[in-house]
Amino acid sequence: MKKIAYIFILLLILSAAAAAAPVRGLPGAVNINNIVASPQFSSSVQMILGIALISLAPFFLVSVTSFLRIIIVFSLLRTALGTQQVPPNSVLIGIAMFMTIFIMTPVWKEINDTALVPYQSGKMSELKAFDAGMKPLNRFMLRQTRENDLALFVQFAKIKPPTRAEEVPTYVVIPSFMISELKTAFQIGFLLFIPFIIIDLVVANILLSLGMFMLSPVMISLPFKILLFVLVDGWNLITRGLLMSFR
Repeated sequence: MKKIAYIFILLLILSAAAAAAPVRGLPGAVNINNIVASPQFSSSVQMILGIALISLAPFFLVSVTSFLRIIIVFSLLRTALGTQQVPPNSVLIGIAMFMTIFIMTPVWKEINDTALVPYQSGKMSELKAFDAGMKPLNRFMLRQTRENDLALFVQFAKIKPPTRAEEVPTYVVIPSFMISELKTAFQIGFLLFIPFIIIDLVVANILLSLGMFMLSPVMISLPFKILLFVLVDGWNLITRGLLMSFR
């Protein structure tokens, strides 16, 4: 995948150079050695890679960080409360994003120390910096990944079963991590639903016994669910549980 990306970038640069500055002699000819050796070549590659990384930042945030689990749990919590659009999506995404920054800061600090700083000082090439930077991220994802999810993608990737964590390819780790996060988030969401469902059942039975068939049980139970959530300091408990769920 990385080789294909670099070849594609090289072809883009060469085609742009051919259109902008053809070499004298043969029309449209390009001196490849001069282009590769020029300092503009390295800066152009860095610029294209930077633009590509910026465009992939939201996808990267959702796929390989703790954001996926947090935002799903918060969404299920809002559904369990029955408050519809309260808190709004922007608030939930903001909370999830800053919690993700808090959880992932040690990983990003390790990536900065082992890959970014040596690369910027010229001690490491782009490929080596990329490999070094992915190792801390892979270790974080593997700590959250279940063995059966990882074994599933290892089996379909048709690779040799790895004996160490460092031997697992990144393209196998990421989907395994994502489906593990989905399962964990839904397990937490199921536990969140239980007390609110009990309140709905109690309110519905009371209204039924009083003969109030036309009155919506959801409208009556909503204040009690909010009251219960506030009394137990629900946001603190859920945030604490989410932080403790990451290894």
